[in-house]
Amino acid sequence: MLCAALLCKNAHKRGIKIKPYIKTSLSPGSRAVSRYYELSGLQEYLDAMGFYHVGYGCMTCIGNSGDIAKEVEDAVKEKDLCVASVLSGNRNFEGRVHPATKANFLASPPLVVAFAIAGTVNIDFEKEPMAIDSEGKEVYLRDLWPSRDEIRKIEETVIKPEIFVETYNKLANGTERWNSLKVKESVHFEWNKDSTYIHNPPFFQNVQKELLQWQPIKEAHILALFGDSITTDHISPAGNISLSSPAARFLKERGIEKKDFNTYGARRGNDLIMARGTFANIRIINKMMKGKVGPQTVHVPTGEVLDIFDAAQKYRSEGHQLIIIGGKEYGTGSSRDWAAKGPYLQGVRSVIAESFERIHRSNLVGMGILPLTFINGENASTHGLDGTEKVTINLDFENLKPSQDV
Repeated sequence: MLCAALLCKNAHKRGIKIKPYIKTSLSPGSRAVSRYYELSGLQEYLDAMGFYHVGYGCMTCIGNSGDIAKEVEDAVKEKDLCVASVLSGNRNFEGRVHPATKANFLASPPLVVAFAIAGTVNIDFEKEPMAIDSEGKEVYLRDLWPSRDEIRKIEETVIKPEIFVETYNKLANGTERWNSLKVKESVHFEWNKDSTYIHNPPFFQNVQKELLQWQPIKEAHILALFGDSITTDHISPAGNISLSSPAARFLKERGIEKKDFNTYGARRGNDLIMARGTFANIRIINKMMKGKVGPQTVHVPTGEVLDIFDAAQKYRSEGHQLIIIGGKEYGTGSSRDWAAKGPYLQGVRSVIAESFERIHRSNLVGMGILPLTFINGENASTHGLDGTEKVTINLDFENLKPSQDV
């Protein structure tokens, strides 16, 4: 983090500016970082290069660092550009940092600054200049990179144990706004039916002591036909709520403005939104859509193209069961709990894939969704499946064994 700030300082002193179409932001993982930036005087150079402090923790990697300039977003959409984000975080799934970004890269903090200055990811820092300074001279990354001694000198001066002790001792105290919240004391949580953030989920309503009986899967429709590497972020995105999505329609119908949509990640306490957000990643590819990218599918009985949630609702209202077809590595990634809860709420009874991520497979089982794998190197293509088929799964539920053929 110190190296990134010093890179900003060195660039600023040479009169280098970041191009206006590049979005920059700073969201440290800890308030201790803000404190040692303040003590070292480095925050002013981060500000000067556009890395303003926007919050803490999971801001950027979950899509909470804000919009990009409208002109830039419009150009990306109109030209169907493949634009990139570079993030010092732990998630780089499609569309998660921002819906307009197709390519997303993880890098160290100073490299994030370097790519921002360069204004492109198509650069070889060893051989190509990253900027032109105020004197018209070419500037390479090696010209701006701080020395180990430079970093160590600041580190020894400002990185003190007491900064971390002071910061973390305050964590349990909460903020003034948090502590001033008015709440009633009660044994059970008081559900507010009008809340768009927290809703009483259906998972434990009408629970009985008796074990649920297995309901056979007969003539189920294929809700979506996916290829390889469908991540849990494709299944249950955590980032921005797209204006054209079923979740956005739900919020707008309840008087919520776009500026207050927040993210799927922030609204995962509301099953009505999360069910609408399932398979809602704007970069998801459903092979039933013949090359069109996005969270839509074909309602086979009518041939109607619908958002996946709307199609699921239509199927269920007609009394049809649903399954998903996938490829290799189905369910890799994070946000795993809703990636299983969401399909359950949409009425998905089984997922048939070439292989599963282990934890996601367990979560599917926990929600009563049957995970099945194709055998002998087979897949949807070898069977000639195009998504219009109906699927019946013959399963002897009373005599199930691990790894058996079905």
